[in-house]
Amino acid sequence: MEQRGSNSPANTNEFFSRREIVTAQLSRLRELLATVVPANRFYQGKLGALSLDAPISTLEAFSRICPFTFKDELVKDQVTHPPYGSRLTFPLARYTRCHQTSGTSGVPLRWLDTPESWESMIDSWKQVYRAAGVTPLDRIFFAFSFGPFIGFWLAFEAGAQIGCLCLPGGGLSSEARLRSIIDHGATVLCCTPTYAIRLAEIAADEKISLNSTRVKTIIVAGEPGGSIPSTRARLEQLWPGARIFDHHGMTEVGPVTYECPVRPGILHLIESAYFPEVIDPTTGEAAASGAAGELVLTTLTRTASPLLRYRTGDLVKFSCGSDGQPCPCGRYELALEGGILGRVDDMIVVRGVNIFPSAVEEILRQFSEVGEFQVQINHAQALAEMKIQVEPIDAAVDVRSLAARLEKAFLTAFALRVPVSGVAIGALPRFEHKAKRWLKS
Repeated sequence: MEQRGSNSPANTNEFFSRREIVTAQLSRLRELLATVVPANRFYQGKLGALSLDAPISTLEAFSRICPFTFKDELVKDQVTHPPYGSRLTFPLARYTRCHQTSGTSGVPLRWLDTPESWESMIDSWKQVYRAAGVTPLDRIFFAFSFGPFIGFWLAFEAGAQIGCLCLPGGGLSSEARLRSIIDHGATVLCCTPTYAIRLAEIAADEKISLNSTRVKTIIVAGEPGGSIPSTRARLEQLWPGARIFDHHGMTEVGPVTYECPVRPGILHLIESAYFPEVIDPTTGEAAASGAAGELVLTTLTRTASPLLRYRTGDLVKFSCGSDGQPCPCGRYELALEGGILGRVDDMIVVRGVNIFPSAVEEILRQFSEVGEFQVQINHAQALAEMKIQVEPIDAAVDVRSLAARLEKAFLTAFALRVPVSGVAIGALPRFEHKAKRWLKS
């Protein structure tokens, strides 16, 4: 819930108060349950005899009564009821959109939407754009191929509805995309953090100066890099004059957050579309105040294919909002400090030390000589071992010295010896969508 519309109650504050946000969430939750409980076969079976017929009195009461929804349940349901599962609230004929997850952590999930649910998610993406300062005068370049992943299509259609000139980059080489960005005078670039770095690498190879672009905003998603300080700094160095603006979402739920306009690395939850919770991933109870925990989401407006108390697997930490006080930007929406801190299932224990991929990237991106990297985790021994390969940004880099300095940085950060070795330029894979830099054996 962001800015007030023309029908909003009078208030000297530009944004809804915490009380108003919670009141609206409870109203939407009641409407959602009134539609879903009688009609959605998946939740009819899951909720069983739970008392959800009467209106829920509070959001806390809903959390006490309603069980979690897990991804493996969704996968099993899709396998049992192919091809779309039993999660649909309405007859199949009402659905007009089909997308699916990447399948990087298992079986791809197919997700259907009606025009109404689709528009609700476009409204959320418009909040992302507004917070990033995007206006109808902007020209947005989408540097990815338009496959079955939902974020691409939502971002494109939301931009068009705002009134922006939307420039699709599907089917083009990286060099052609750079030329198109320059030729069209694109002012906003949408891609993953990895691919923004890759485009800068291509620009250097082709002697294309990124100073010649008009790009002022780079909206990144798909990876946590946009909220990792050293990765953000690297991107802003490579793209002179551009601000990096982070955002995250999921096919299962839609657009979830947008970056705070005044505090880089802080993500506000789009609470007009979600009831969010943060829980201890081990106990399932509410996380202690100020503690990191797993983000749980209930979709309030995606009625056609809803999720109730969905365990996203994302580790987050509330920064502000839960105490009723506004963020420095004036918003009362809950904020996540440092964005997505990691994934519950991504943590690696290396010789007794807990390590998240984002922490490794934070160290590596502090070294401007690192062009690309790959992390290898070996479970052959009783204790897992980690080693890292780095590819220098150019041939002039002293790779031995770089490796030694990186090993020292990892020793300082983790009290752990991490072997680092250099590889030839071009030896490591490049990525257009989500990077797959962690290999396990």
